Amino acid sequence: MTRALLVLLSGAAIAIPMEAFAADGATIADQQCAQCHGKNGASTDASVPIIGGYSAKYIVESMKSFKKKLRTCAEVTVLSGPKKGTKSDMCKVVADLSDADSEAVAKYLASQKFVPAKQPYDAAKAAKGVAVYKLRCEKCHENGGSSPDEDNGILAGQWMGYIREQIAGFRSGKRPRDDKMMQRLDKVTKEDEEALLHYFAKGQ
Repeated sequence: MTRALLVLLSGAAIAIPMEAFAADGATIADQQCAQCHGKNGASTDASVPIIGGYSAKYIVESMKSFKKKLRTCAEVTVLSGPKKGTKSDMCKVVADLSDADSEAVAKYLASQKFVPAKQPYDAAKAAKGVAVYKLRCEKCHENGGSSPDEDNGILAGQWMGYIREQIAGFRSGKRPRDDKMMQRLDKVTKEDEEALLHYFAKGQ
């Protein structure tokens, strides 16, 4: 049975479906996310990750981490919209989002197509990155790093600078990491890391 809220209008009780009050993920994403992450999460700025097409679970967990300040909330310049040119960060963006808002945004972004970044890469390094990926990353980041099914962000086609920054965060402990990941990442040399970055930059 559809849940409804009884609203008194001109002396008459009108039943309005609760769904009418549900968070609108598309609207929230357009107002809160698109100004930096681009329309439908397809970022065209190398410093901002592409998030359209990520799994809903990954997006929700990321927003929770920013709310709790478990992830660093680096200050950035808003790229478009009415606040263009001003400073903000992810902690501020998600601070007032309810759980329902976060879920709605996550579901909307997860329904979008991941649009790979158009960026240069070194083919020789990308070729070397194949072996590193298969040895260190494939078990969790499946299908060449393009799978959104795991609880991990999509790596294939993601902005190279962003991935580099996140790896640095994992290595330093500024970004939460589990033991399983660190056991693998600790074995990745800086040369291996560079090869991986170009491998993922190549995309699928």
